[in-house]
Amino acid sequence: MNPGEVVKRVVTVAGTGSYLPERVLTNDDLAKMVDTSDEWIRSRTGMRERHIAREDETTSGMAAIASRRALEDAGIAASDIGLIVVGTVTPDMVFPSTACFVQHQVGARDAFCFDLEAACSGFLYSLETARRYVETGAVNTALVIGAEKLSTVTDWEDRGTCVLFGDGAGAVVVKATQAGRGIISSVMGSDGSLTELLNIPGGGSLHPVSRTTLEQRMHYIKMNGKEVFKHAVRCMCDAAQQVLDKCGCTVEDVKCIVPHQANMRIIQAIADRLGTTLDKFYLNIERVGNMSSASVPVALDEAARGGRIHAGDLVLFVTFGGGFTWGATLLEWGK
Repeated sequence: MNPGEVVKRVVTVAGTGSYLPERVLTNDDLAKMVDTSDEWIRSRTGMRERHIAREDETTSGMAAIASRRALEDAGIAASDIGLIVVGTVTPDMVFPSTACFVQHQVGARDAFCFDLEAACSGFLYSLETARRYVETGAVNTALVIGAEKLSTVTDWEDRGTCVLFGDGAGAVVVKATQAGRGIISSVMGSDGSLTELLNIPGGGSLHPVSRTTLEQRMHYIKMNGKEVFKHAVRCMCDAAQQVLDKCGCTVEDVKCIVPHQANMRIIQAIADRLGTTLDKFYLNIERVGNMSSASVPVALDEAARGGRIHAGDLVLFVTFGGGFTWGATLLEWGK
């Protein structure tokens, strides 16, 4: 080793956890709120129901529950965590970060904390960020979370968007390992020229909170569904193929694909373009809807605890979100 050279360590997912609120909002429930139907929603999204947090439930509270479950699964004490990264677009407050609230709730007093906002790609961006800290030895163990209370930014009068979103949180513990390949590689991308296609326009420095922004419902999710679909399929497919190529793998080598659970039509299109079938995908979209940054970690926790993936399996994450942002990560499951 040359003087000053950083030895990169293998980084693995050591534990997973998730949390879904108790309240379930079905398609029939939504049909009583807006002009829609169970058949309309299912045929266009593949969703049947989603979980909605109570008024007194917070993003950090859901994240903390998922985190405790991930720590227990990993057999790691909160005091051993050196870093907490939370991917979210629905923080408890503008500041301090939701990660700081989580730190206090789980008792990870020695961790430094921050949030990362990449919309639905937030978890993968956070995972890649934490991986680099652990890989270089800056920290030994990190807690990576995707958590959202999207019900607070959903326009319940807009039938085109209100049927899509749910609340929840997922977390993973990442640490250095001596065995296997762990997180093998990632591909990330963004295109800031398309911000108008998926956003929450109100509440920032561009459109500060005012009577006008409230009257124009600018604090809710706005989406051009047709354009988002087109870009999501292309970007997710490209990212997935790029990360496979980087690792010298093919889709046939992958045991399980965990996609962002945005829309069943998007996922089917990705499967078709990658030349594989839906049997290779872990899907929970029918039960939970689109949970933005929480989608991938919740699905991963369910897949792991349900015996869908085993030690040595290659697992592919792929996601897409507002920004636009997208990414794919390939890892060898080590548990």
